[in-house]
Amino acid sequence: MPSPQKSVEQRLGDAIRTRREELGLSQEQLAFECGLHRTYISQLERGMKSPTVRVLFALAKALKTTPEKLVAQISNQISNPKN
Repeated sequence: MPSPQKSVEQRLGDAIRTRREELGLSQEQLAFECGLHRTYISQLERGMKSPTVRVLFALAKALKTTPEKLVAQISNQISNPKN
């Protein structure tokens, strides 16, 4: 039986985690850079929370990317599902 499709929140969480790990940042370091709590970063990465626009911009800045690139990554995954 095929696995259920990932939610937008889960896909965003995957993108955040992947980029954070590429930069060698811990959840705690990312949280500090964004002015957030580490548990909130964990919830975002697991797709349990959706970030506000303000938080999305803060995450993008800390992850040395843009909000547009994060959203485009999710959009590409939805348009071309491989999971």
